[in-house]
Amino acid sequence: MVSRNEKELLNSEKELRKIGGRLKELRKAKGYTNPDKFAYDHDLNRSQYGKYEAGRTNITIGTLITLLNCHNITLEQFFDEEYGKL
Repeated sequence: MVSRNEKELLNSEKELRKIGGRLKELRKAKGYTNPDKFAYDHDLNRSQYGKYEAGRTNITIGTLITLLNCHNITLEQFFDEEYGKL
C-alpha cells in the first residue's frame, strides 16, 4: 500500500479533467466529433454531458456507469493504464 508520503494525494479537479478526457477519447473513438450528437443519440442531457467531458462538474459512479454502458466498457477498462497516462 502506498502511503500519503509516497504518493501525491488525489486532486478532485485533476481527476475530473482526466475522467472527462477519457470520456472524450471514447466518444471520438466511436466516430462522434460532436459531444452534443453523442449525447442526443444516447438520450443523455447534452449540457450535462458536455460538463462531464470538460471536467467541470462532479460525476457520480452511477452516472459514470451509465456513460460506460453507452461505450460497452467496464469500469476496469475505463480506468486502465491509458487513464493513468492522461
